[in-house]
Amino acid sequence: MVAYADAADEMFLRLKEAVSPSHSLPTDLLPEARTVVAYFLPFDEAVVRSNIEGRNASAAWARAYVETNQLISDLNSHIADALRAVGYQVATAPPTHNFNPEKLISDWSHRHVAYIAGLGTFGLNNMLITEKGCCGRLGTFVTDLVIEPTKRPDIESCLYKYSGTCIKCVEHCVNDALREDGFDRFKCYEMCLNNDRLHVDIPGIKDVCGKCLVGVPCSTVNPTGRLRSR
Repeated sequence: MVAYADAADEMFLRLKEAVSPSHSLPTDLLPEARTVVAYFLPFDEAVVRSNIEGRNASAAWARAYVETNQLISDLNSHIADALRAVGYQVATAPPTHNFNPEKLISDWSHRHVAYIAGLGTFGLNNMLITEKGCCGRLGTFVTDLVIEPTKRPDIESCLYKYSGTCIKCVEHCVNDALREDGFDRFKCYEMCLNNDRLHVDIPGIKDVCGKCLVGVPCSTVNPTGRLRSR
């Protein structure tokens, strides 16, 4: 999904209020930025199912998280090489762990950038719900290549926001970090660190949990899209 970096300046500027005053603009990553591209790599449904039971993240989920982050880095490098070979510039940000360790706030939020680019809408769990759900990983990059922008969805994908009919993500949060009226990022991160220690045998493990993403209507699909198609 694509957003014009110049035409969408107002939305990117609003991220300095919605996320952090230090949140980067596309032109901070690439001064000549014209386009921001965002994409979603969904996890296999078997990986999603493996993480439903228990308090801790499953080994399959943790491994998929790490391997998909590496895949995003490899994809971005490959795309950047291909675009540079034909005269365009590209800038990227790491797929994870690019945040202030004290405030736990990112200076380049892939979720918010992907929202601006039209990839989906936010759920009550603060994750982006795409047409393939929210279980997976997001990648983004910035380029001076001009690409036709994607129209952003005008209807919520989250059942709670769409009709007030679902709070399963809140119910599935194992560390009481997620509530209907708020989110405690420090409790969330505490659980992620617990999982990192549990799966220390997986190289590159960082910030893994995902309990609020699995076993919910938006895990692997856009649930309101199904409702509207009936």
